Amino acid sequence: MINGRRASRQASGNIVQEKSHVFAVSIIQTTRRLQLEQREWVLSKQLLRAGTSIGANVEEAIAAQSKKDFLSKMSIALKEARETHYWLRLIRDSGLLNGANSEAHLSACHERLRLLNSITLTTRHNLSTTARGGRAHSTFIIPRSTLES
Repeated sequence: MINGRRASRQASGNIVQEKSHVFAVSIIQTTRRLQLEQREWVLSKQLLRAGTSIGANVEEAIAAQSKKDFLSKMSIALKEARETHYWLRLIRDSGLLNGANSEAHLSACHERLRLLNSITLTTRHNLSTTARGGRAHSTFIIPRSTLES
């Protein structure tokens, strides 16, 4: 839900793109709250930058010019997700964000980490298989167990 409305599914149906966008919106709302209610500017700006950068890099990956370019952009999105996870933990542990709210954000961030990690590992595997002369998968394989854990 975004501002009381259900988030509309992207026309492409790209789940990573959709989840990254929804996450970025929630990060924007949280940083706004941190700034208005807690008067916290430094950590909130770091969280805002990293949390919204995930989706920006996913968008760039979608328009990649090659598989290597796709892997590079998705790897950057993964790194930004790791950084976001760090800032969320720091904000939680410093008491700036209440427990339930911070745990919800950390859980959502962890889900993005697992998803992006799976995509980058699969892409890296497919590229190395192609480089060795083997047959690579034409689509990304994301093991179901990876997303459910």
